[in-house]
Amino acid sequence: MARDSSTISQADLASAYARWAPVYDLFFTATMRPGRKAAAAAINALANGGQPIQVLDVGVGTGLELPMFEPHVQITGIDLSEPMLDLARKRVARAGLANVKALRAMDAMALDFQDAHFDAVIAPFVLTVVPDAHRTLDEMARVVKPGGEIVLVNHIGAESGAMATLERWLSHRAAALGWRPEFSWSIVADWLARHPGITLVERRKLPPLDLFTLIRLRRENGATSA
Repeated sequence: MARDSSTISQADLASAYARWAPVYDLFFTATMRPGRKAAAAAINALANGGQPIQVLDVGVGTGLELPMFEPHVQITGIDLSEPMLDLARKRVARAGLANVKALRAMDAMALDFQDAHFDAVIAPFVLTVVPDAHRTLDEMARVVKPGGEIVLVNHIGAESGAMATLERWLSHRAAALGWRPEFSWSIVADWLARHPGITLVERRKLPPLDLFTLIRLRRENGATSA
């Protein structure tokens, strides 16, 4: 069974994003915008007739996707980095985003919410930076309601060939951002295999250059969270 072999610690991750917070938007807005738009569109489509839905945004960061949600999408955002959250709060205030209900510092691997609390969870560009992707997925599955979706966007590493070699080389140099370019689909596939109540709804490549993948998971009615 393929496992997440990350050695990134929470302290290292918080330190990395504290350094990156002032310039994060400058470097990553354009590259990651298509992925954020696709994930937000998937969340926006979940509401039936514009009925309000409660959504958890895991790894909200500086809040780049927050203006992309429809007003009926009620957002609670969490992130490990207070400097990133400070920028998200300023973005919410500038844009008058009344649907953003809370922005809280929290560990994605130990969410401080009750079981089945949210209608959906969105986590753009999160699985490749957390210390344990399986624990993070466990927590997202726990807090989403039966029938709800988990919407992910991540870079999925190449399985073989020159790109896989390059990604392994880059992985030793990406620690400053807490990012693992060699992140394997097998990490997600193995987790799904152990959670028969979670269904893969969609998996598709996104621009630019198929660099990122949209993944939609649904917690089926009657499924347990563990």
